[in-house]
Amino acid sequence: MVVNNIDVYLRDKGVKPSYQRKRIFEYMMNNHNHPSVNDIYEALINEIPTLSKATVYNTMNLFLEHKLIEILPIDTNEARYDVFNPKEHGHFKCDVCGKIFDVNIKVNVEELSDDLAGFRVDSEVYNFHGVCRECQEKAQEEKAI
Repeated sequence: MVVNNIDVYLRDKGVKPSYQRKRIFEYMMNNHNHPSVNDIYEALINEIPTLSKATVYNTMNLFLEHKLIEILPIDTNEARYDVFNPKEHGHFKCDVCGKIFDVNIKVNVEELSDDLAGFRVDSEVYNFHGVCRECQEKAQEEKAI
């Protein structure tokens, strides 16, 4: 998703574009690292010394309410966020480094299971856990030493 004017985009979505909200949304647009509130706070505190974690929490809740972002149900330790993406995709969380990666998903729900016959599926969530390539390569290098 590309947003040319964050002020206009936020207003169109019903959000008053304060400086802090614009910077938080801009961070979300430019960093696809599925951040937590703490990640966002740490990334922006030097630029915005008046920023508080409460402001980040409140802003994220406002963005959730207006469907600008979504919360990822992949990390049980803390809430992680993603810019709302209507394109179906899943997430992979590395159990070693903790990074979360987007995964393109192409699934035909009707072909998944007879258990869904007669049901209306409104959303699909795909989460994977394991070890990412980089962590596997590091582990292999350590064994070779």
